[in-house]
Amino acid sequence: MVVGAQGICKTELQQAIENQLRAYPASTLQDVYKAFYQEHFGPEHMITDTVAARNYLNYELDHCDDQVIPLYYEFMGVKGDYVRVYLKAIKDDLITSEQLLWAFLDSAQPAQQIANDWATKWEAIVDVIDEIIPDFGAEDRELLHQASVENKAVHHSRAYNAAYHPHYRIVNRHIFDTQLKPAIAPHKNTKKSQ
Repeated sequence: MVVGAQGICKTELQQAIENQLRAYPASTLQDVYKAFYQEHFGPEHMITDTVAARNYLNYELDHCDDQVIPLYYEFMGVKGDYVRVYLKAIKDDLITSEQLLWAFLDSAQPAQQIANDWATKWEAIVDVIDEIIPDFGAEDRELLHQASVENKAVHHSRAYNAAYHPHYRIVNRHIFDTQLKPAIAPHKNTKKSQ
């Protein structure tokens, strides 16, 4: 069954939501929003300039504590058009910070998605969530609805950050497959990869 203007398969959407909640049980509705927002828009909202992106990556590498998430990468959302590449791949010397930085920057080209379709897509996601867990994240719904209308990104929730200490960059799937995956894929990624 297809839902919404984007032709999203309801079954695939439900599976992606269930995967998020199973893999990250501390997720709030805000974290579900963030995951699907990243799939929809990619990393373009995260980059102000190359120097700032490099400086922040270096800062994060120097100051991030051990990640609870034992992954090198994971595919985002329903389609997997974007990949979260965790800084663990750098810390374990599988790729360099420059490789990840440039893959991240190259991925920041505006996504193919039409921005004003995000609110419609988010509404379809919430409808499916209601079928799985009624009233999940009820306290955040209005704020997230407004964020979706304004095409705004959100941060991970405090609960998610406290539970998982996530440190990653978003990379386009094609760029990941050609530039990073050959170095990362031979190593164990503890959760199912696509």
